[in-house]
Parts: sequence; C-alpha cells; structure tokens
Amino acid sequence: MKHTSTLQSKLQKSFTRSRQILLLVGLSLASVPTLVWQQQTVKALAVEATVATSNALWLQASFPVEHFQAYTSPFGYRRSATGGSGWEFHPGLDLAAPQGSYIRNWWVGTVVKVSDGTACGTYIVIQSGEWQHTYCHMKGHVESSGGGRYLIDREGGIQIWEGQQLPAGARIGRVGMTGRTTGPHLHWGLKYASNYLDPALVLRAMYAQQSTGTKHAAVSHQQSAVTIHESQKIRDSGD
Repeated sequence: MKHTSTLQSKLQKSFTRSRQILLLVGLSLASVPTLVWQQQTVKALAVEATVATSNALWLQASFPVEHFQAYTSPFGYRRSATGGSGWEFHPGLDLAAPQGSYIRNWWVGTVVKVSDGTACGTYIVIQSGEWQHTYCHMKGHVESSGGGRYLIDREGGIQIWEGQQLPAGARIGRVGMTGRTTGPHLHWGLKYASNYLDPALVLRAMYAQQSTGTKHAAVSHQQSAVTIHESQKIRDSGD
C-alpha cells in the first residue's frame, strides 16, 4: 500500500513537471509582443486594486485636458502608429482635443522633468507620491535660466519650472503637435510604484467616486466611458 502511494506521488510530480515543461515550451513559441503585453497587463492588474479602492481621494483629481473630443489610442501593444508593420508598446492613453486646448494637472505634485525634442515632443513629468504622470505633445519648448529648466509656452501664458509644486487642476500647458504625432492630442501616461498603469482604470475610478461624491461630477459621462474612437478625421495616434 505504501509502495502504491509512493508511486502515485511520483507520477503526480512527473505529470506536474511535464505540464510545466509544456507550458514553458508554449510560452517560448509565443510572439514577443504578446509576452511583453502580458507582463505589462499583469503589472497593471497588480495596481488595479489600489486604483479601485482609493475611495474619496479621487474627488481631488482633475480630468487632464479641456475641450476633450475622444479617446483615440489605448494603453498597450498596438500596430505602429506611423504606418509600420511592427508592434509597439503604447504606455499611455491618447485624448484628442483641438490644438491650443489647455492641459490640466491630474494630481497635486512636483514637476520632476521638462523636456522637448523627443518622440514625446514637448512634455512634462509630475511626481505625486508613488504616482508619476506624463503629458506629451504640448505646445512650447524648454529653456534654461539660472541653472534651472522650465517649459515655456508664451502664447498660452504657460511657464512651468522643474521642482515647481502644482495643485490638481492647474493649467500646465496646451495641446500641440510636437514630437511623433499625426494629429493634435494629449498623450497621458501614468506609473504607480515605477510600473506603467492603464490610465483608463484611473478615469473609471475617478468617475465612479466623483459621480457619487458630488452633485456635479468633474468628469463627464463621455470622459468616463473611455471608449476608443479610431476616427478617420482624428488619427492622433503617436507616442
């Protein structure tokens, strides 16, 4: 009886190991974009609980762009936005808006970087505790003075310095066409604890809290739907 039990145990271990080997073989045959996308999805899901349980804190957050039109490119892997045949990871959410529309700071925080001349165009990065939010394709450019750097959009009346403290809802720039883009939009990226997070999760959580916590929600129903519209007129997929 003991011999039978031992044999069954060995067979079970062997079967389990075989399944693991088959799984590894299957994964090794998968495409690289799929594997990396799965990894990014796991990271996003790992912080989804934090996003969903932030409760009344979301009442303090601001929708990031004025004159919002549509969500035009989601977070995750996609075909090349500029016509190539390859895949690329899109680490944010694209929000279409007319050129010159003001961009608002999503959450109170400190400006940790301003830059220009990259695929992201003129952009700003803001740190809010464990959260980091990035705003790309803005009008203006970066200048230096007195050992400091700042984003300047003179026409829009915007001047944002690295190290500057910003409240939620503050105007921090305007929608432009800088960097790699085919149409006017804000590319909005989010990280939590250094991991990329799907901004759509945040917007849904914001709307859920704001619609029940206030009489007049700061986020409209259209904004909260986070439905991607691949418009023929607004092909603003870029970075």
